[in-house]
Amino acid sequence: MSAPIKPTQEGSLQAPTRHPLNWKSPEFYDEEKLYKELERVYDICHGCRRCVSLCNAFPTLFDLVDESPSMEVDGVRKADYWKVVDHCYLCDLCYMTKCPYVPPHQWNIDFPHLMLRAKAVHFRKGQTRTRDKILSSTDTVGKLAGIPVVVNMVNAANKSPAMRGVLKSVLGVHPGAIVPEYHSDTLRKRAKRKAPTTTVAEPTEQTRGKVALFATCYGNYNEPHVGEDLIAVFEHNKIPVTLVEKEQCCGMPKLELGDLDAVARAKEANIPMLAKMVDAGYDLVAPVPSCVLMFKQELPLMYPDDAEVQKVKKAIFDPFEYLMLRHKAGKLRTDFKTTLGKISYHVACHLRVQNIGLKTRDALQLVPDTQVEPIERCSGHNGTYAVKQEFHETSMKIGKPVVQRVQQSNANHYSSDCPMAGHHIENGLKDGRKPEHPLSLLRKAYGI
Repeated sequence: MSAPIKPTQEGSLQAPTRHPLNWKSPEFYDEEKLYKELERVYDICHGCRRCVSLCNAFPTLFDLVDESPSMEVDGVRKADYWKVVDHCYLCDLCYMTKCPYVPPHQWNIDFPHLMLRAKAVHFRKGQTRTRDKILSSTDTVGKLAGIPVVVNMVNAANKSPAMRGVLKSVLGVHPGAIVPEYHSDTLRKRAKRKAPTTTVAEPTEQTRGKVALFATCYGNYNEPHVGEDLIAVFEHNKIPVTLVEKEQCCGMPKLELGDLDAVARAKEANIPMLAKMVDAGYDLVAPVPSCVLMFKQELPLMYPDDAEVQKVKKAIFDPFEYLMLRHKAGKLRTDFKTTLGKISYHVACHLRVQNIGLKTRDALQLVPDTQVEPIERCSGHNGTYAVKQEFHETSMKIGKPVVQRVQQSNANHYSSDCPMAGHHIENGLKDGRKPEHPLSLLRKAYGI
């Protein structure tokens, strides 16, 4: 039977708290205990159903329950529990925006971390598809695809209907999904060619006035212009930008796969480099919300007692969060040369759950005669979810309300902090218009 939904004195009137992820414990991987917890949480979710509109994990669960012989969770086959797990892409919105039973509530519901645990058990048992391992190996794919002779072939193949058919049969990549372009002229190469900056910014109470940029694998190989725009905007505001000495993928794609050992390896590569920059007096920024979230939330929850991880957590910012902190201190330039008109702005899920507010909107609205209309719904892209053959159509359905809002806005620009979400919206629009990253729009407004 479903757990009764009753208010409690320990309920969610208190601020939510997040328990560390006990991923190193053998109990974490105990399949019998996992099934018991899945049944408990599924039963509570079935009795509540507030999250039905967020993603396809919850409709899948509720359909399984409603179509079972008992019409309760006890009537659902244990093997079908995994159908729910497969549709969770760890956006965290259920935890952060919908669920009334998160800690400190006595029911202690953390749906995303339970799904992560299930994915980790699945991975450890060797039940993860090779396709998924390849798609989540973003550094390896980026390095190979970005080889000068290879890059044109890869980009041409990704646009060829015949080759997309091959991708579908070999890797299970949906032929209708937009896959990212690759660049041999990476952000790191472009940054090396750039003349050294002589700008110096004054520190403020919350910012030190110079930043180290974690380029991210996507920002380095796929859309290096976003990093260039970030550097231009920051240096226009007298904030010197230095790329972190070396880096690899933040680990978010492997986290979504449940490969926690790969996440740990990424952490061992990145945290020392980032902590070194913090010790040298730098703040940290990254142009992709998922990467910022990895260092702000996921790694600190995996390593709550690691001082270096906690140091990085305190020092990393979303770019617009950083710019608006500078503006609050009276240190942001507002000498804009170009108005932007109306912007249809999609707020990325991994930005929303950082709980920093709509800083991108606030920064863009500093531009005269500029109106920003935020869309706080999932785009449907969600990491590799949207490119997979079995999930692509569902991803387009999830993103349809966002696409409709963009269509109805008649805006001069549409934009998302997540470049991949922007292209997924483009795929839904199918009208030839391209997304423009908020950093690119701000650079355009400055006229630099």
